[in-house]
Amino acid sequence: MAERRITSRDQDGDDILNLFKKDQGGETAVDTSRRVRIGIIGTGWIAAAHMESYLKMPDVDIVAGADVVPEKARRFFDRYHLDQVHIYTDHREMLAKEELDAVSVCTYNRAHKVCAVDALNAGVHVLLEKPMGVTLEESVEICRAEKASGKVLSIGFQPRFDPNMRKIKEIVESGELGKVYYIQTGGGRRRGIPVPFGTSFIEDKTAGIGAVGDIGCYSLDMVLNAVGYPKPLTVSGFRGAFLGNKREYYRNHPEYAEKFEVDDFAAAFVRLEGDIILDFRIAWAMHLDTPGDTIILGTKAGLRIPSTECWNGTVGGPMKVYTQFGGLETCMELPVLESNGNLFDAKVRSFLNAVKDGGEAPVPSSQILYNQAIIDGIVRSSELGREIAVEIPEI
Repeated sequence: MAERRITSRDQDGDDILNLFKKDQGGETAVDTSRRVRIGIIGTGWIAAAHMESYLKMPDVDIVAGADVVPEKARRFFDRYHLDQVHIYTDHREMLAKEELDAVSVCTYNRAHKVCAVDALNAGVHVLLEKPMGVTLEESVEICRAEKASGKVLSIGFQPRFDPNMRKIKEIVESGELGKVYYIQTGGGRRRGIPVPFGTSFIEDKTAGIGAVGDIGCYSLDMVLNAVGYPKPLTVSGFRGAFLGNKREYYRNHPEYAEKFEVDDFAAAFVRLEGDIILDFRIAWAMHLDTPGDTIILGTKAGLRIPSTECWNGTVGGPMKVYTQFGGLETCMELPVLESNGNLFDAKVRSFLNAVKDGGEAPVPSSQILYNQAIIDGIVRSSELGREIAVEIPEI
């Protein structure tokens, strides 16, 4: 049977497309009379994104920062002409001496847990960069500290605020796909091991995990958030290093190959609650432009989400819904939505709003705990060479 393609110009498809083509995001007024005192823990490259967003917020005061390398921290704050910021080499000292409302934790992966837990224990709200931690046990400890503190803990997943990502969730929740039973997702980069700023992403003592935690957590969140974050039950996973440990990969620093101690590729077959199968793969570097599009299969329709050549938290082109329409096999092409603003700014603003209004975390730890459980399951399954059951402790 011939397939019929429906576009936004097709009258028969207009009603369906109207469900999906508008970005419902919007700006709200900011109460500048209530200010938020911010500290930044870790002043590496991701801290710059936090800083640039905070500086756009009219109700924020950057008052302190902590980094184990004070000279780096001083250069960081001087770049933004913030010479009055108090700098510490120990984040615990900063938390003890400063009257902070919130902190951004921008350290390397292995320091995420201790900094987040210490801040929460000090009664400070936390915006924690991804991945949540290196292991499931670390993430559980963070969640328990959050629960005990009563403070806001939001995890740094700015793709959540991309209108196309929101639309994916809306499509699934609309019921147009029927019952979802299979998901294929992942992504990667042809040449994208993050070493322009040194080796903190590739050494075990700082990173702990590689591509699977750095960009794999994003692709997992895209689909898990869409289907309501079902609990992972089992994982059969693999992770390895195929290019990152080769001297010829690094044009300017071939010595980095000897320092590469994490994964540049990972794959997994995950069983989720609700009889959903998740087929996942991710790569920092590969001899391919993409490992494939994201696919969500349901009993009434299927959704194809085009991949990007460098996983950047949005879609690589118009999404397509494959279904039956008027007795014909049809394909509805959904227009790519443009964001109303910077996704990182939206992440920071939503966190600040939750801090000021006592609202829920925009990206709650209870969800990202499942994300981390899958990553942890991939690591453990790969080490054991077999499928493992996922056991998540009570918080």
